[in-house]
Formats: sequence, structure tokens, C-alpha cells
Amino acid sequence: MEGKLIGILIYLGVIFFLGYKAWKKTKESTDYMLAGRSMNPFVLAMSYGATFVSTSAIVGFGGVSGMFGMSLLWLTFLTIFVGVFIAMVFFGKRTRRMGLALNTHTFPELLGRRYKSKFIQQFTGVVIFVFIPVYAAAVLIGICRMLEVAFPAISYHYWLIIVTAIVAMYVITGGLKAVMYTDAFQGSIMAVMMLILMVTTYSLLGGMTEAHQALTDMVNLIPAKMLKGGLVSWTEGPNFKSPIGLTVYTTIIYGVGIGVLAQPQLAIRYMTVPSDRELNRAVAIGGVFILLMTGVAFITGALSNVVFFNEFGKISSVMAKGNYDKIIPLYIDKIMPGWFSGLFLVAMFAAAMSTMSSQYHVGGTSLSRDFLEQYVEIGNDGSSMKLNRLGVTIAIIATLIWAWLLPEGVIARATAFFFGLCAASFLPIYVLGLYWKGMTKLGAKISMIGGFSFSMFWLLFIHLKEAAPIGLCQAVTGKVTLVADAAPMSWLWLMQWVDPNVVALPVSIILAVGASLATRRMEQDHLNLCWDGLC
Repeated sequence: MEGKLIGILIYLGVIFFLGYKAWKKTKESTDYMLAGRSMNPFVLAMSYGATFVSTSAIVGFGGVSGMFGMSLLWLTFLTIFVGVFIAMVFFGKRTRRMGLALNTHTFPELLGRRYKSKFIQQFTGVVIFVFIPVYAAAVLIGICRMLEVAFPAISYHYWLIIVTAIVAMYVITGGLKAVMYTDAFQGSIMAVMMLILMVTTYSLLGGMTEAHQALTDMVNLIPAKMLKGGLVSWTEGPNFKSPIGLTVYTTIIYGVGIGVLAQPQLAIRYMTVPSDRELNRAVAIGGVFILLMTGVAFITGALSNVVFFNEFGKISSVMAKGNYDKIIPLYIDKIMPGWFSGLFLVAMFAAAMSTMSSQYHVGGTSLSRDFLEQYVEIGNDGSSMKLNRLGVTIAIIATLIWAWLLPEGVIARATAFFFGLCAASFLPIYVLGLYWKGMTKLGAKISMIGGFSFSMFWLLFIHLKEAAPIGLCQAVTGKVTLVADAAPMSWLWLMQWVDPNVVALPVSIILAVGASLATRRMEQDHLNLCWDGLC
């Protein structure tokens, strides 16, 4: 117990020092929102990766892999290939250059100025501000569940307040410079701990081959309910035409793996470097980091079934009493050596704080810069920073409220929800805005509103995981979902497990292209400004 506490105190000392250092260097709104456009490739890569991968990935999705097995490694592939390589090489450079040409400071401002539309900037800002606290709450829940296991004398709800207060202190004052400096430090800690976790887990099971074979041989221990739901084995992918298969492939792998491209807290990082060279150098660092984070978490989560069974005669889901958010915390607390549990707790603290700080920052600036500043007259740079700090404070409070209210086992679901919503709402107008001069203002508006609306409709009336607890469909139609009465295991009935993004993203793309082809092209002078330096 004392070792864990000392480790956290040392870690917090470094964090507050870095936050203070950033605060001293934050003089203008560009410093607060874009870290002065002066970050080096290592800081960029580690900040990008630490923002992308947090306790929601390690604890939440790691726990899901304990339930559903190693099929989640497809998400690791997508996060590296799409989330790092495609994002930085094909999106990052053009985003940085267009953002510089249009003098933009936030993701909504980039979209708004690309299409010369205050509505697009404001709508994007409001969507981010309203929904990113749900994602941030999932991260906050993840670390507080670990702290609850490590320090049972302090209740979960007290940990929510304590962790929120710690992150708030340096994000509100230091802005994006503080976020990125601390991210780089925190990401380094995370990488080392995950490497140790992987080596230790395989050592406990006699090696890599032996560990995977043991997991394969445990097929007879899969609960009947999970077999009926479509799980085949913990080392094989689930049956695609099943509730579990559709959840894994559409919500977790597709929804998160593609949705990463439209994440505002990641896209803004492309604008924090002085040139394309830093983005090129960050690709390799970011790829290795994401492999260590997600790959190790998903492998360890699946293999925890073997370790738990060998030690306690129970599989992971039984050990966690059905709450997969507790699988990884229990694994660390009950299986790993005492010295490691303290260090890993620090790493998870780092993972949570690095992501939450970015979420608070992007949510707050979306409210202040992209919405409030459109209606409030800002006299100078100092007033703008004060408004940004107010926005960040409001985002932090909203996150705490969500974390207090959300039920157990929600980490992975809340993360996938935000990724999918961003993809359906913003991805088509973001990608086409970077690459296609024929994309119009009206096309962007129709695509954005259509994608958002279709995604929310599917979530509230079709997708069982959200429709059931929210209850709007039940109240309006008398049915849990609109397809609940379809023949069991028919494709119509299985739509209840198809992620909203699978349907909403294609709809949003079709609306963007169709409406743009049918409307007048934007002024050539404006397009020349947007493409300045792109070709």
C-alpha cells in the first residue's frame, strides 16, 4: 500500500512540475490551444498515442477481450494502420497545412473556415462539447475502478472527485502545452509497464506458444450464454452472424478503428508541429506505442482466463462477476507481483490523465472558441484565454457528472459510441474537405446533420445496448427496439447489435457527395486559400 502511494506521489510531482513549466510558457491563445505550433516528433507521437489509448482501451477493451477473446487484436491492426499511418501521412499533413493557411486553432474552426460557415463550426463545437464528456467519463471510470481495487479504504465516488481535481489543476492553467508535455511523460511510463506486463504474463504461462494453446484448450469452459451469443473460442473470432460477433466486429473493431480518423482531440495535434517532417518521424514512434498499448492489453485480457483458472478455478468473467471493467484491475491486483501492481497503477493513472486532459481541453475549447466566442465580444488575447479556461472548467464538471451517473461495464461502450458519432458526423466533410475542391458548404451541412441524426436515431431506436437503458423507443413505440419483434437470429433481428456507425457513415458520405454535386461550387479564391501549400 505504501509503495503504491509513494509511486503516485512521485508521479504527481513530475506532472505538476511539467504543468507549471507549460503554464509559464503559455502567453497567447495559440499557446493554450495549439501548444505554440512548436512540438517535436517525440512529444507529438507520445501525446497522440497517450490521448488515443487510455484506461478505456487498457481497462475497458482489455476487459472485453477477457470476455470475447483475441479477436480484438484486429482493432490493434486498425489503430496502427488507420489511426497512426493513414491518419498522420494522409490526414495530418493536409490538416496542418490547411489549418495554417486558414489560421485555425480548433477542429471545429478548421471545418467552419474550410466551408465558410459559422453554423458548421458551432454545430461541430456543440456536438463535441456535449458528447465528449461521456467518453471522458469512461476514462475517468476506468482509473477510479483501479484505484478502488488498490485502495479500498477510499470509495469509488471519492476517487472520481480526487482524480478530477488533480487533472483540472494543470489542464485549466497550462492548456495544450501542459497536456502534451505531461502526455509524453505519461506515455513513456505506460509503454514500459505494458512491456513488463506482457513478458510477465507469458512467463506465468510457460511461454507464448504454451499460453495460447492453453487458452485454445479452454473452449469447454466458455459459459453457455456466451456460446449461444456467438463466441466460438477465446483464440478465434466469434460467429459474425451473432450478437457477440456483430458487437465485436461492428462496434469495437469497425466503430473505433475507423472513428479514430475524426477524433477532434487527435486531429488538433497535427497542427501543433512546425512542419511535415515532425509528422513523418512521429509515425514509427506512434505505431510502436499503440502496438504496446492495445496489443498487450488485448492479449493479456484474453490470457487472464487461463491465469485466473489456474489460480482460482474461475474464468475472467466469473472473477469480475460479469463486470468486464474489473477484469484487468483484478488481474493486476491478484496475479501480478506487489511491486508491479504499484507501478502499473501509476501507468494507468498516467493513461487516464493523458486522455482526460486532452478531452477536457478539446471539449472546453469547443464550447468557448467555437460557440461562445461567436456571440461574446473578445477584446484581447487574455480575454480569449479566460473564456477558454471557463469552457474547460465546464467540460470537467460535465464529465464528473456523467461518471457519477453511468452504470457499470460502460467503459468500452461509451468509447465506441463517441468514436462512431464523430465518424458519422464529421469524417466525410473532414476527408472530402481536405481532398476534394468540389465539396460545398450545403453538402457539408447536409452530410453533418444527416450523419449525426441517423446515428442518434439508430442508437435510440435500433441498437439494443443503448436503446434498452435509455428507454425512449420503449416509451414511444412500446418496444425495446423497433426490430425487437423480428424472428430471432434473422438479419432484421440482428440489426439490434449492428453499430450505428455501420449504417450512418455510408449515409453521411452519400449525402455529402450527392448534395455537393447538386449545388454550386465554392468560390475559387477561397479554394485557392484552402489549398495554399497542399499541391
